[in-house]
Amino acid sequence: MANNCLEIKLRPYRTSDVDDFLMYAGNDKVTRFTRWNTFTSKEEALSYIYSFCIPHPYCRSICIEDRSIGFVIIMPRQGDDKCRAEIGYALAAEYWGQGITTGALKMAISDGFREFPDLVRMQASIEIENKASQRVLEKLGFQKECVLRKYTINKGQVRDMVMYSLLSSDLMP
Repeated sequence: MANNCLEIKLRPYRTSDVDDFLMYAGNDKVTRFTRWNTFTSKEEALSYIYSFCIPHPYCRSICIEDRSIGFVIIMPRQGDDKCRAEIGYALAAEYWGQGITTGALKMAISDGFREFPDLVRMQASIEIENKASQRVLEKLGFQKECVLRKYTINKGQVRDMVMYSLLSSDLMP
């Protein structure tokens, strides 16, 4: 159910986001399917924002009323793979089920295809158990391509992943 009262904005991270960042990045429920471990200290979170989020070409804070409640990242590839990018995201648990992730990703996808001119494919690999994330991608027009069996290790366990993709041509009328 989309919450139309909330205005979603994407913006670059600031070090002043550290407390809000720690609220979701320090929550095991939120980080269950992320590739990074749950943050346990303000210092660790601040270091990550400063050294990774801020310099990254497209790591954006999902904000409501300028408060960071999640993130979206687009990781463009280089060289012969510059036609594709991986997209990842997470949202504070208290905002789940309100359409915020879908709205934020819609903005990020538009930004990504505009900011990275060689990009023709965005993809996301989602753990097979993460049904909510799969629904978000499907709402945005991503196509489920395949199940990648025993594809990666996350949180010490070998995981099956579902590969989704969205082509720039899928967005054209």
